[in-house]
Amino acid sequence: MPFPVEILTRLAHGLIVSCHIDEEDEVGGIDLLVYFARAAERGGAAGLRVEGVEHVRRLRPFTQLPIIGFVKGQFEDGSPLITPTEDDARALLSAGADIVAVDGTKRKRADGTDGFLFFEHLRKRLTAPLWADVATFREGVRAAESGADAVATTLAGYTPGTAAKDYRTPDFNLIQELSSALTIPVIAEGRIWEPDAAAKALSLGAHAVVVGSAITRPNVVTEVFVNALKAAAGDTR
Repeated sequence: MPFPVEILTRLAHGLIVSCHIDEEDEVGGIDLLVYFARAAERGGAAGLRVEGVEHVRRLRPFTQLPIIGFVKGQFEDGSPLITPTEDDARALLSAGADIVAVDGTKRKRADGTDGFLFFEHLRKRLTAPLWADVATFREGVRAAESGADAVATTLAGYTPGTAAKDYRTPDFNLIQELSSALTIPVIAEGRIWEPDAAAKALSLGAHAVVVGSAITRPNVVTEVFVNALKAAAGDTR
């Protein structure tokens, strides 16, 4: 596995495409995942973010782009938990992930430990590149202090303490604050729907930008257009 700095250098100023497969597409969905990944690579993406050990394993032979792998879990309140266990992290690396994304928030897990302690534990156990998905400035600082190779704003707006009303606008303030305060790369991720928003994130200091639903979830993109047309027509249904 390449040294973390080399991988992060490859991602610099680039677009990382988060490849989604909705549950209803799971049957035969690997072909769809490969299609999205190849399309992203042809379009000039610098990396891929991929959920699930099996998805990483199946996709790895089809791309030379860096893969940021994670396992999707959830807390008791239904909010997202990124890569719940050490076993998940090890399995992602064995499957071919170059970097593992880990929940770096302060929320407590089922065993009573918070994300800070879990990340510190994982950092001591793994030499592989780890990036921390966070929701707040303090969480980003703590992750950097704990040895994260990168910090991503992935969870801003998706935790109980940061729940956002507007899911079409990135947390530009958080991106700027973290980029100004940290010496490690800050990845802008979450609620990025427009190329202008991605470009603004870079101008605020982001090392790279992750975009998912706006690229790889056609049903969601279709719904955005449909809702816009309904609003223009005065249709409130």
